[in-house]
Amino acid sequence: MSVEDKQKPQRNDRVTIRTVATHAGVSVAAVSKVMRNAYGVSEALRAKVKDAIEALGYRPSRAARGLRGRSFTIGVLLIDIRNPFLPEVIAGVNAVLAPSHYQAMIGVSDARVQLETSLIESMIDYKMDGLILVAPRLPSEIIARFAVQIPIVAVGYHDAGATAFDTVNADDQRGAEIAVEALIACGYSDIEMLSLGEREGHAVSVVRQREIGYRRAMQRGGLGASVPIGKIPIASPKREVAMRKFLSRKDRPRAVFCWSDLDAITLLSLAMEMGVRVPEDLAVIGYDNSSTAALGLVDLASIDQSGREIGQVATRTLISRIEGRTASEHILQIPSLVSRGSLIRPDDTKQG
Repeated sequence: MSVEDKQKPQRNDRVTIRTVATHAGVSVAAVSKVMRNAYGVSEALRAKVKDAIEALGYRPSRAARGLRGRSFTIGVLLIDIRNPFLPEVIAGVNAVLAPSHYQAMIGVSDARVQLETSLIESMIDYKMDGLILVAPRLPSEIIARFAVQIPIVAVGYHDAGATAFDTVNADDQRGAEIAVEALIACGYSDIEMLSLGEREGHAVSVVRQREIGYRRAMQRGGLGASVPIGKIPIASPKREVAMRKFLSRKDRPRAVFCWSDLDAITLLSLAMEMGVRVPEDLAVIGYDNSSTAALGLVDLASIDQSGREIGQVATRTLISRIEGRTASEHILQIPSLVSRGSLIRPDDTKQG
């Protein structure tokens, strides 16, 4: 048996956090800080503790963590899994959690308050340390009641007045303004927005925030005090029927800003099927800059809200809440336009 083997605990030995501390030559408190990914831990200390954990094969007991008041588990609740924005947000969450001892558990709901509430209650019952709610549909007062029991960060939820929980968002009003400004800069003056039906969004939702930004930019551009917003049903086949009607209109605008790539990509597909040329007959800008939008056959201009960065910021914000911060934070990330062929072709010389 080698010296290295003799230093390793035998199978019957129980490896504890104290064993790790002794092996690394540091205090138990130092090991705990590294495991919690606490602020201010030096890279040298982190490396020393991680080497000890790997050498000993240490796996902290989740039950013991729960008894100490910490499970090192974060719940992520997604409302609409079809949204192309979500994979990037999840990737951002995982990027922050990977070097820590926190793990994410994902729950998928839909736009039903009862189911959303039930999933949050289950996550609380499982003693998760905090929750990231992505585009929740619950009223702010209900989220605030849950936030008394567990730290919460809401993404895609514009309630800057909330004090019990934090919010992390792209500046959706500014994103819509950027889209309209880009269309105006390309020479378009006949611009419409395609949004969701009235029942599919509330005052703090990204949908309504983008509508506000669209109206503001249109008015600022001198394109009318009353500007058109088309309402698209969320469910098929009514969704596609509404888009076909839009594309068939005799008064169809020359340019359209879609609230999401989710609808913009469907619109491009239907336009091709119906012989509507993009951008020659109709310029299109989406929102999310999804991976599908970047495909050569799609070539969709889109507003990039950096879902990965939002996921990272939301996770760091939640961890700081878990670590004891009490003052609420409401963070806005500035979006940008990724211009592609659906906005203007390199050889286009006239738009109208």
